[in-house]
Amino acid sequence: MNLTEMGKHAKQAAIELGVADSKLKNKALKFMADALLENKDKIIEANKIDLEDGKKKALSGALMDRLTLNDDRIKGMADSLVQISEFDEPVGKVLEKKTLYNGLKLRKVSTPIGVICVIYESRPNVTSDVVGLCLKSGNVTILKGGSEAINSNRTISKLLVEAAKQAGLPEQVIHFIDSTDRSLVNELLKMNEYIDLVIPRGGDGLIKFVSENSTIPVIKHHKGICHTFVDASANLEKAVKICINAKCQRPGVCNAIETLLVHEKIAGDFLPNMAEEFKKNNVKIKGCDKTQKIIDVEPATEEDWSTEYLDLIISIKVVKNVDEAISFINKYSTGHSDAILTNNKKNADKFTAMVDSSSVYVNTSTRFTDGGEFGLGAEIGISTQKLHARGPMGANELTSYKFIVQGDGQIRE
Repeated sequence: MNLTEMGKHAKQAAIELGVADSKLKNKALKFMADALLENKDKIIEANKIDLEDGKKKALSGALMDRLTLNDDRIKGMADSLVQISEFDEPVGKVLEKKTLYNGLKLRKVSTPIGVICVIYESRPNVTSDVVGLCLKSGNVTILKGGSEAINSNRTISKLLVEAAKQAGLPEQVIHFIDSTDRSLVNELLKMNEYIDLVIPRGGDGLIKFVSENSTIPVIKHHKGICHTFVDASANLEKAVKICINAKCQRPGVCNAIETLLVHEKIAGDFLPNMAEEFKKNNVKIKGCDKTQKIIDVEPATEEDWSTEYLDLIISIKVVKNVDEAISFINKYSTGHSDAILTNNKKNADKFTAMVDSSSVYVNTSTRFTDGGEFGLGAEIGISTQKLHARGPMGANELTSYKFIVQGDGQIRE
């Protein structure tokens, strides 16, 4: 595969797509949604091949879950594309305007980033989410999926490219790297001349490799070591339900909690009931010394506090107060999603102000950290860094801006 030629085509297409009419982009998104629904059987057949290969490779349960497509998930992919098409146009928005002292009229206007390369693992639904958000925000997409989903990704990307063409867009607005050759990733990461941004989505190994080897700006979708702190004033009945949801509803995703913190004043009442519910849901529990004195669990090690299990495993720590909970979270959290369950407004305010994560929750589950749930239609990733975007990234987060200055013969003296 000649990546340089692909890069040249992508860069040229970015200029055209950057000024594309909003109606044309929305038309393409709806055509894409229809293509997914009309060809769902073809997508599922391709996905079955990936799932069979995954079984042979003994992929973990979490990876197999992420890899799996079915009627509901394909409908969700299509619905996301339609929802994205219905959002306000993110390109060309006047973010700020003013007249300067010398009469120059200045406008700050949103613009596409250009060419965005997304390198991802496992989840084939990412293919349509990325294409939809990039298209809406006027960005050309380069997709490099993992070998475990090659058949699913190939089928989905072909459908999306064809739909874009039928709508009237150039086919070069979407590029799928139809190869499992990992060496191509290294080449992509050095294509500064053609690629404006790289977004990796996957495990620690992929994130680290991309971050260390890219000469192009990177936005990291890092792992999610998420916490829930049950404060002394929490409604314990609600707390049990929230914690079960945050851990068990879908344990193999990045917004599921890995560590539960419990205030020492209610630990004796709360932990036995919580442990019973966890065991009903086949959750393996590890605990600190104080936890082990209350419920029969195996010890949690220092390594456990820094582990993203992505499985039905949880570590529990008993803490003195909200201050210790905040300190613990800021030490071990990856800046993804953390929650406090409390009826104490002062503690809730302190927690939300001092916990340094992209999404901070009060009295609800961390499982809501998601582009769809946040009303973004989908997400290109959940940024755990602070520049240029943070948290779930939708179409607006895939824009930059330029200053447009209108004069009438002024010169600087």
